[in-house]
Amino acid sequence: MFVVCTASLISRHTGILPGMAKKKFPAPAVPSTISEAIGRRIKECRHEVEKSQETLAFEAQVDRTYISAIERGIANPTIETIANICFALGYTLSELFATLDDVSLEPTGERRTNAATPPEIKRTRLR
Repeated sequence: MFVVCTASLISRHTGILPGMAKKKFPAPAVPSTISEAIGRRIKECRHEVEKSQETLAFEAQVDRTYISAIERGIANPTIETIANICFALGYTLSELFATLDDVSLEPTGERRTNAATPPEIKRTRLR
């Protein structure tokens, strides 16, 4: 009976079992110019040394999907992660950043503010 019910559910819908529909994730924030430039540069270096994303990820001790996100300019890696990637590629940080001279360092948006900080801090006296 279970097989019959499942088969009828599959045939009535798009061929996907109930509860297994693809989830829609929100679109990522617009990547900044510097993130895109670093990602392109890491991808160039990876192709020069003929390594796959999987090999680079293993050697840099990160996940392959994270390498992919960095190369697409979506992820914002720490300098330590970038250093690990450079080491795995056989590059120095200065060699990685050397070709990024034409990248604008102008701020891309407003900085976040600490919501816990009140607009005016009043000085009080304890007695």
